[in-house]
Amino acid sequence: MLEITVGIAGAAGDGLDKSGDTLARAAGRYGLHVYAYNCYQSLIRGGHIWLRLRIAQEKVYNHGDRLNALIALNQDSIERHAPEINDGGCLIFNSDRIKCDPSLIKARNVQLLALPVAEITREVAAKHGPVQAVMQNTVAVGALLAVAQLSSENAIEVIRDTFAHKGEQVIDLNVSLLQAGYDFARSNFEPIASGWELNNVKRAFCTGNEAFAMAAVAAGCKFYSAYPMTPASTILHWMAKHAEAAGVCVKQAEDELAVMNMAIGAGIAGARSMCATAGGGFALMTEAIGMAGMMEAPVVVVEVQRGGPSTGLPTKTEQADLNLVYGASQGEYPRLIIAPRDIPDVYESTVEAFHLAEKYQMPVLLMSDLLLSEHTETVDREVFRNDVKIDRGEVVKEWKEENGRFKRFKFTESGVSPRPYPGTANTLFVSGTDEHDEESILLSDMYTNSSLRRKGMEKRMRKIDKLLKDLEPPKLEGPEGAALTLVGWGSSSGVIREAAEMLTAAGISTNYLIIKYIFPFHAQEVGEILSKCKKKISVELNFTSQMARHIRAETGIAMDAHINKYDGEPFQPGYVVKQVKSILTAKKEGLEVTEEEAIEIAYHYLRTHYTERLRPGKPTRHEKNGRGEPTWIIDLVERSTGSKAAELTVGVQTGATYSYESVS
Repeated sequence: MLEITVGIAGAAGDGLDKSGDTLARAAGRYGLHVYAYNCYQSLIRGGHIWLRLRIAQEKVYNHGDRLNALIALNQDSIERHAPEINDGGCLIFNSDRIKCDPSLIKARNVQLLALPVAEITREVAAKHGPVQAVMQNTVAVGALLAVAQLSSENAIEVIRDTFAHKGEQVIDLNVSLLQAGYDFARSNFEPIASGWELNNVKRAFCTGNEAFAMAAVAAGCKFYSAYPMTPASTILHWMAKHAEAAGVCVKQAEDELAVMNMAIGAGIAGARSMCATAGGGFALMTEAIGMAGMMEAPVVVVEVQRGGPSTGLPTKTEQADLNLVYGASQGEYPRLIIAPRDIPDVYESTVEAFHLAEKYQMPVLLMSDLLLSEHTETVDREVFRNDVKIDRGEVVKEWKEENGRFKRFKFTESGVSPRPYPGTANTLFVSGTDEHDEESILLSDMYTNSSLRRKGMEKRMRKIDKLLKDLEPPKLEGPEGAALTLVGWGSSSGVIREAAEMLTAAGISTNYLIIKYIFPFHAQEVGEILSKCKKKISVELNFTSQMARHIRAETGIAMDAHINKYDGEPFQPGYVVKQVKSILTAKKEGLEVTEEEAIEIAYHYLRTHYTERLRPGKPTRHEKNGRGEPTWIIDLVERSTGSKAAELTVGVQTGATYSYESVS
């Protein structure tokens, strides 16, 4: 499959988002497929931002392992990422401001596309006025398009769309800058890709959070409440921007407790309602979610995972909230927990969530994470269907007095009781948080009744078995009778899929099982599948293999091994393949600090203790040194001269920083 992966690196404020967006949308308009991941920090300016775009002839399901081209917008970015460029790739940078030490290039036949931006843009500046430093990114994108052998036409269209609100002068300036970079690269550098088959099929380019929001509107959502919390905030942004056109009442509340209570109130009032938050906010919502279970109120909640505990890693991804969401609120009550696997599944699952929330009168919890919610990718337009059939469930439209007193919580065989919209004549009832009888009279204090408590509990819980029959069981994907089965959930699905394909191609027949419905759980179906698998390895972005533990609790089947990652970054296919091979050869991967991690620790130390004048050089491992553990001694060199200026000592086992010593 023809593909290239482009990295764009710089500081916040360097315009990475606009560069990546221009490149990705242009590729999408050629009919190519794009998957992008943005590794960012909680900064408006400064720091280190790293965007990776995988552009391919066929559909791709993750941001991959390779790096074919790097657009470096500052010196730090060259030093951090130039060693990652693959054979035959290229490094694009503004040679007026930064330089590349050839020793940083580790691969063969890597072109250094040093762009003399001032010279390239001289005519543009003469015609349109001064070229700001931040505009170097547009020149670099033009150069990348040229060496990738993609025309500049679609990128120019994207620029026109992006800057339409700023007028023709700004549009013409940016178009001219992109074309200047394109023409210079085409005349001075060799292509790094060729043979694209462009069908110009235009695809949607969006994030998972945008899919949550659009699906909610398509499903008839009329009320949305939220308190801004990364990485769920962009659902609120989309809803607020489109509220009037979509006919949705959007409320930003003072905290997550209010958010959840408002959404429940809207559900009781007859509006399809949704709210969203990250793990910390969801922790505050849990008591109210149980209240929705007791009140049998339909409501949809999106929980977007990030690194924890506490505020943890606000801009990094993780899959460590399964226990939190599964155990939300005290007691037992019917609810549905769904973990979508990709953007099309986000759309489908959100529509399904609204339908089932009202059909069974209960909360539905959608689990996402930063990667799934915030990454962008091209998606076929037909995924976002707006002809969604809306079924409000069993709703009482009228109630005659001769039918007797209205019983909102009637003990029915199905477990689903008659639900009226407020204002329906003769259907007055109380929505209390205490246990209650059929007529909604509270079973507390004066009217405590153990028999009615038992029957009310059984009535509610009868919904679970019926709900499970509405959910499609998971299926084993990949070759039948494979020697190895990878098991995972959520956003890691795309990596698991590609890793399984890579292992199979390498002679290790591999299939995979992705769990979507966490509660209720298809215990029988999952048990039957896994009992026939020869070797089972879970793949999860958490420390304790939470899904593997959940599967064992439900089926009694344990995994044979686990692959875990909990550094805040998503899996890559090559990482999973490497870990699998280590497991199969009984070569246990240790937890020692690798050479690459030693360099990253050195970068952190320099940033937090010293100026940017130094950069890490080569680490050297020392076994016996009186530190009680092996250590990495990392040379710290002058950026300007390359001369060694200091040494940093870091523990191989603990990662502890032991000493910083200047070299005279």
